[in-house]
Amino acid sequence: MFELHQVSKHYGSTIALDRIDLTLASGRTTALIGPSAAGKSSVLRMLVGLEWPDHGEVRFDGTPLRRETLLEQRRRIGYVIQEGGLFPHLTGAGNAALLARTLGWDAVRIDTRLRELAALCQLPFEALSRYPAELSGGQRQRVGLIRALMLDPAVLLLDEPLGALDPIVRNELQTQMRELFARLGKTVVLVTHDVAEAAYLSNTLVLLRGGRVLQQGSARELLDAPDDPFVRAFMTAQRTVEASP
Repeated sequence: MFELHQVSKHYGSTIALDRIDLTLASGRTTALIGPSAAGKSSVLRMLVGLEWPDHGEVRFDGTPLRRETLLEQRRRIGYVIQEGGLFPHLTGAGNAALLARTLGWDAVRIDTRLRELAALCQLPFEALSRYPAELSGGQRQRVGLIRALMLDPAVLLLDEPLGALDPIVRNELQTQMRELFARLGKTVVLVTHDVAEAAYLSNTLVLLRGGRVLQQGSARELLDAPDDPFVRAFMTAQRTVEASP
């Protein structure tokens, strides 16, 4: 679905991505993991055309991303950030249906789709009449997911979608999102700092460090056959309650 060929990105003297080659499979969930400044969010922004390579090429479904065709390509991609990235002056429904209205969808079609997605994302339909400030963090994230799914895109990109939530809500949404990904069968690429979350939600993990891909594979492959000492160190670094004294 996505291919990055020798992609590099610099911000001044800082190297964000260093000649990355990466293929992200269609119909699977891939998690981008790694330490801060590893290049995870830079890769995600490349996929949706929010950033452009200094060198190399990004392909989406076999076609290079180009500025002149980006708008049409973006309509096939749903994008979710922390707490949904909602406009505060619009209701949940207003946020979710913004692009659909721009494309000329009528009110009946919009209402039908919103009801379908609210049920799918386990959000009470009446919550869509509220403004973001009147919603909980979990509800805002569900509205962001509904907005991303509104046009039934082939791809979902999620940048730390659960990072700002409390542990109970985060656990609940992890379960619901894994079920949702399996049910929809879309190509999903997500960024997370949480290794356990990445392993729970994803078929494939891509571990980045210093703008380079250190290893790509299942969580078990990265644990049992690390290509680099840092891979094992990163995969086993997070403490659990059971490990506490």
